[in-house]
Amino acid sequence: QSRRRKQPPRPADFKLQVIIIGSRGVGKTSLMERFTDDTFCEACKSTVGVDFKIKTVELRGKKIRLQIWDTAGQERFNSITSAYYRSAKGIILVYDITKKETFDDLPKWMKMIDKYASEDAELLLVGNKLDCEVDREITRQQGEKFAQQITGMRFCEASAKDNFNVDEIFLKLVDDILKKMPLDVIRNELSNSILSLQPEPEIPPELPPPRPHVRCC
Repeated sequence: QSRRRKQPPRPADFKLQVIIIGSRGVGKTSLMERFTDDTFCEACKSTVGVDFKIKTVELRGKKIRLQIWDTAGQERFNSITSAYYRSAKGIILVYDITKKETFDDLPKWMKMIDKYASEDAELLLVGNKLDCEVDREITRQQGEKFAQQITGMRFCEASAKDNFNVDEIFLKLVDDILKKMPLDVIRNELSNSILSLQPEPEIPPELPPPRPHVRCC
């Protein structure tokens, strides 16, 4: 009696790079690990330089390989992490709703985005640690108001600890990226098979030149 051979998994149709930025301790690593591994570490160590995880999702009938870069929040790593902005199709900017100073740092991070990132990158502002509602220092309205000042920036609040809105953050960002890309560009990149056969990069490309036009923040 013949047995059917198992079919190899279908390779990804598309590869997208997303970076997570924000001040130290806002929960960038926790958001990434909750999305990719469904885990949460109560006492995560600070990221040194840059780390990344891979997750494959299916949207709009396509299998998409997400390469998610988790960047260090300390200023001394800016020269390293800024090199990852250029190739990012999506940028998640995170602050801690219980720490006003992380919200006050948002204009600084927007300057980094304006200087190094592609003007076509999709932006998402996330107020993390919604599980600490009793310690909240930044209202939802304040977060919404900041996001409204940036063209095309979405806003939401989330909790990596409670796994609230985490999947929604990443999937909505990816969906926005796909909707924004012209169909002919998508077809061209798909036909070039840039996806799963390439080794994941270990070092960033050369630091890009400053962008000539910046968004007002």
